[in-house]
Amino acid sequence: MKIRLGVIGDEACINIVEEISNEYPEFSIRYFTFNTMEDTVSIIQAYEDETDMWLLLEPYAYLYAKEWGGSRKQLFHIPYRGASLFKTLCEIFYNANLAIQDISFDTVPYSDIKRGLAEMNIQYGDTIFVNDFFVQTPVNEIFQYHYDLWKNGKIKAAVTCIGKVKDMLMGAGVPVYRVLPVRLSIRSMFYNMFREFNLQIVQDAQIAVQVFEFCILNDDEKVYSTDEIYNEEIKLTQKLIAYARKVRGSLKAVGQGKFFVFTTRGSLKSITDDFRTIPSIEEFEASEHKLIACGIGIGLSAYEAEFNATTALRDAKRYGKGAWMIVFDDKTVTGPLGKKEQLTYSHFSDALQNISCQTSISVATLSKIIGIMEQKKTDRLSAQDLAQYMHILPRSARRIIARLENCGIAIEVGEENPNPRGRPRKLYCMKLGQA
Repeated sequence: MKIRLGVIGDEACINIVEEISNEYPEFSIRYFTFNTMEDTVSIIQAYEDETDMWLLLEPYAYLYAKEWGGSRKQLFHIPYRGASLFKTLCEIFYNANLAIQDISFDTVPYSDIKRGLAEMNIQYGDTIFVNDFFVQTPVNEIFQYHYDLWKNGKIKAAVTCIGKVKDMLMGAGVPVYRVLPVRLSIRSMFYNMFREFNLQIVQDAQIAVQVFEFCILNDDEKVYSTDEIYNEEIKLTQKLIAYARKVRGSLKAVGQGKFFVFTTRGSLKSITDDFRTIPSIEEFEASEHKLIACGIGIGLSAYEAEFNATTALRDAKRYGKGAWMIVFDDKTVTGPLGKKEQLTYSHFSDALQNISCQTSISVATLSKIIGIMEQKKTDRLSAQDLAQYMHILPRSARRIIARLENCGIAIEVGEENPNPRGRPRKLYCMKLGQA
């Protein structure tokens, strides 16, 4: 079976990749050209089901697609640094005889340029013109950065990684060089993609155990006979057998409303959209039995997967009725699936274990706080943030912050007032990012 690879780039990049791709018959490649960042998303959406992975040849397009986050397939890109940057600089120094101070850069991080110059033993002054690149930065703004420097006589040439910026600069009469992927980097990327694909196959074959806990007796005030209870269990079991067939698994009932489904990681990954959503399951929707919670465990053995599943079920029940959680083989926990406040955290961490000893706060709770910071993309949180994402009472969140504050891990840095009529909320800087 060949690996279906979708390649997105402009003509210049695609031509280089096509030269190398013949060396890799394991891939069936489809090429797509684009004009705007929105084109990248449209292409992925249109051909997602016909590809196994994507290779985005422009770093700008890759970052845009990553931020969009709508692809279920692996996204790869070829870094425009190292050999690619060295090749461009050598061309400039040899053909144009320019100094590094005469050039402006975009997309390539400032630290990479400094590192590259140091490795080439090139001396440079205090000023290197590098555009502060963000994925939200419009292409016109990147062009304008180079053009203004050139027009004001501060540079003699521009270096860009973006094909459209090169075209715009050439049209304006600015001497411009484009960083393109070198063949060595392309070969290395094909090797990495082949390896990742095969690792994914192995990973998808891992054992997965799903444990459901149901409330079989819906009316707590009604007195049930043993026959009635047994009949309710049979009806629920029949529905779960149908579900188990869908995920190519087998069912095991253990009593007290608990049922285990043994399947593979790949089957559950598919039905949950890569462990992001709760699947729409016809058998459950038509059931009068209420799902208390669901835990999914992944493991290298059935025992490990089952242990992780029961751990996930325990965490899921803390989030309320019908919650789904998953514990992976590396003990990373994700969930609740399908919720906006979905977190990824761990029950195990040496660094967090030390903080746990100082604060008497569990490693899992500390890891959840790190997950909230990653979700909100800030290290400044309020007690309300903790309460909302961790599904706990505000007073419990305040107690957690108080313990962290006593140990110098949470530092009050200000207030926020999201509701003009409400009381201001204290904001704390959480020093957990390095843990």
